[in-house]
Amino acid sequence: MNTVIIKDVEIGQGLPKIVVPVVGQTESQLLDEIAILKNIDFDVLEWRADHFHAIDHIDKVINIAQKMTQTFPKIPILFTFRSATEGGVKAITKEAYIRLNKALIASRSIDLIDVELFTGDTLVQDIIDTAHAHQVAVIVSNHDFEKTPPKEIIINRLCKMQQLGADIAKIAVMPQSTTDVLTLLAATADMTNNYAHLPIVTMSMSALGTISRIAGSTFGSAMTFGSVQHASAPGQLPVTVLRQILQSLYQQENGYK
Repeated sequence: MNTVIIKDVEIGQGLPKIVVPVVGQTESQLLDEIAILKNIDFDVLEWRADHFHAIDHIDKVINIAQKMTQTFPKIPILFTFRSATEGGVKAITKEAYIRLNKALIASRSIDLIDVELFTGDTLVQDIIDTAHAHQVAVIVSNHDFEKTPPKEIIINRLCKMQQLGADIAKIAVMPQSTTDVLTLLAATADMTNNYAHLPIVTMSMSALGTISRIAGSTFGSAMTFGSVQHASAPGQLPVTVLRQILQSLYQQENGYK
C-alpha cells in the first residue's frame, strides 16, 4: 500500500497520525486555539471551516489558513468544510463549495483538503485534479451520522474514493450497537488487506465507537482525530490521552515491553 508524505509526516506508516481540529467561529477564537496547540503533540492540523462565521469572505479564509501554515510550518494543514448533510454546521450550495475549496487550493496555504464523496463524481474529480495540479493532497470522505451501513457498502464507498483518485479515503459512521462497531472494523481490515492501495481512515463515532479511534490502526486505519478544547465529532478523545494509548498499543503490536 502506498503511503502519503506531507511535509515530514508519512501517513500510512507507523503510528496512526493524530489530527487535531480547530473549530473557532471567529478569527480571534481560531488564533486562540492555534496558540494552545503550540504545546500539544499532534501530527496534522484540521481547520473545520464550516464553523467560521466569515466563511463567505474567501480572502479572510485564505488569510487565516496562511497564518496557520506560518505558525506550524512542519505540520500539514488540512482544510475541511463539512457540509450540513454530513454533520457540518452550515449549509452550502455545491457551487459555493467548489469555489471555496478551489480557492484554498490555489492559494497554496494548505497541504491537504477534504472533499465529500457525495458531492458528485465529476465535481469531486475536478477538485482532485485541481488539488494535484497545486501539489495539495486530497482526502475523499463520507460521514453517516445516522447509522452504520453494511460492510459491503463501506468497502464499496472506500473503493469508489480510491477510483476517483483520492490520496486518502475516509469514512465515519454512527453505531447503534457493538455489532455496528465490529462491522466498521471488519470493513477496515477487509479493505486494507484486499483492496486498498492508499491509506484509509475509518471510525465509528460516539462513545460506543471510541475503540475504533484507538485501535483502528490494528485493522488498517491510518489516522485518528483527537480533541484539545473542542471536539469536532462525537467520540473524540483528548489528544494527550490518545497519544499515550496509541504509543502503548503500537509498542505492544510490535513486540516491545
